[in-house]
Amino acid sequence: MENRHKKILEILNQKKQVKVQDLSEALNTSTVTIRKDLKLLEGKRLLFRNHGGASLESPYVNDRSVNEKEFINAPEKAAIGLQASKMIKGDQYIILASGTSILAMAKFINPIKKLTVVTSALNVAMELSKRENIEVLQLGGYIRSNSYSVIGHYSEMILKDIACSKLFLSVDGLDLEYGLSTTNALEAHLNQQMIESAKEVIVLVDSTKFGKKSFGRICKIEQIDHIISDSNIPSEIVKQIKSLGIDLTICD
Repeated sequence: MENRHKKILEILNQKKQVKVQDLSEALNTSTVTIRKDLKLLEGKRLLFRNHGGASLESPYVNDRSVNEKEFINAPEKAAIGLQASKMIKGDQYIILASGTSILAMAKFINPIKKLTVVTSALNVAMELSKRENIEVLQLGGYIRSNSYSVIGHYSEMILKDIACSKLFLSVDGLDLEYGLSTTNALEAHLNQQMIESAKEVIVLVDSTKFGKKSFGRICKIEQIDHIISDSNIPSEIVKQIKSLGIDLTICD
């Protein structure tokens, strides 16, 4: 048993996350035995179990201040934001949710023709208000100090009465089975209404968010159309995303 546990940890150290079925085949052991092994190793705090496998990092995301998150993976977020901004054309109505990747995107938006942006994020609205050809509709509600974004009934009421071509959404976690999630349940509910109000859903997410889960689930991954991320996504996840028919843009 100890030898099998050692091999499991060796494989996990190489791949960062593994599936029960893959471990079963690699070690020529039943899936029932592998699940028992993973439970025991998690008890020793050597790994974290998730649905169907295990990982070295905890799959659960805690809430952090936007001032702290803005400096985490900043180059990757800038590249993702630049790529996302290229998808915007003039004479469009779009929704920008909150998050540091969305703020990074906003800094690159400078349309030649008129653009109308609906947003829940105060910092995004302030950034875009500097641009001559952008009209901003700031959603109202209670302000989350951690994210500079609004939540609540008033925002959702406005969204029910509008229709936009694109929603650009940033998330705290993207798990292929659990779906997209964020740390605040009310913000997750607002994001759900944004999805209902948009024809196309584009998710801006750096590679560290894959395989992570947070408190408020927004939607299933099948409900989104396009993912923009950086080049550190594990190849297995890339294959799974493409197999679902979701467009994937990887930024260098």
